[in-house]
Amino acid sequence: MPREEPAAAEVSEVAETGEEKEDGQPEEQEERWARLLPELLAEVVRRVEASGGERWPARKDVVSCACVCRRWRDAAVAVVRPPAVSGKITFPSSLKQPGPREFPMQCFIKRNKKNSTFYLYLGLTTATVDKGKFLMAARRFRRGPHTEYIISLDADDLSQGSNAYMGKLRSDFWGTNFKVYDSKPPHDGAKASSSRSSRRFGSRRISPQVSAGNYEVGQLSYKYNLLKSRGPRRMYCALECASPQETWENALKTKFRKPMGTTVLRNKAPRWHEHLQCWCLNFHGRVTVASVKNFQLSVAADPNDPAGSRDEETVLLQFGKVDDDIFTMDYRQPLSAFQAFAISLSSFGTKLACE
Repeated sequence: MPREEPAAAEVSEVAETGEEKEDGQPEEQEERWARLLPELLAEVVRRVEASGGERWPARKDVVSCACVCRRWRDAAVAVVRPPAVSGKITFPSSLKQPGPREFPMQCFIKRNKKNSTFYLYLGLTTATVDKGKFLMAARRFRRGPHTEYIISLDADDLSQGSNAYMGKLRSDFWGTNFKVYDSKPPHDGAKASSSRSSRRFGSRRISPQVSAGNYEVGQLSYKYNLLKSRGPRRMYCALECASPQETWENALKTKFRKPMGTTVLRNKAPRWHEHLQCWCLNFHGRVTVASVKNFQLSVAADPNDPAGSRDEETVLLQFGKVDDDIFTMDYRQPLSAFQAFAISLSSFGTKLACE
């Protein structure tokens, strides 16, 4: 698959830490840029964002500002609002922050069957599929009786030892139960999984800056169908999602300070259409090809919360087929792009007990 211009997810770690220097940039020149008055610096970033930087590819100018140095990075994240507020994906950390509440973030996935690789793109227009902006990639690996999907910011470096590594999805032998792992602790006090299968490296860690373990942040399951009866698959998800009450300052960070609450999701049951003789869901034009992989997830009903019944109708994640190897993926709060991508990847695996 051809490479594109650097996207939010492909930007150097400078955008996150501001500690590295651009190649060939003299140190005194960087210090000159860093000496700008904070008020003037903030105004520069505001004007860059306002001058056509609302959408990609023009939005790369905002990211470029954050790559100058730490002072510019701090100014950029103070001006640029997180996805939950702005509805925009700007920095790599945005991929692990909740999406907007009032409307879904519209993305799509391209599948390459030859190398078992999946590419996530952010939709740039209202069309079902457009050129898109690359966000993340995942590759399927067989690990003995298990299957793993390694998720990375770099489509050319899909390994757990990479700095671009985001996390992974791991299935059981039957392909009906999955665990979602994050490469970084999701909150203060989080502990890495101790099992051998969840470790990033087989031996000692390569660098003190790279965590040797993964952090379990969610579980997915598909209902067994041992009798092979006809009908749609049933999904159940339990994910650690950031609380909507998180402050704006905490939302700027990939790691949230407080432990996150568990969000339980179930797929919406489709209805049988007598005339078409198939199971149907209303995807509002975002899905055009019938497939067992298509699904919609909403909050599971809580019998102790009568008011929560209203949320059952709100689709937090929908995924469906529009072409042979193209699928749309729309998500909203409290899910992040990373979580939505991991859940969607689970639909591609062969489910021996569900087919």
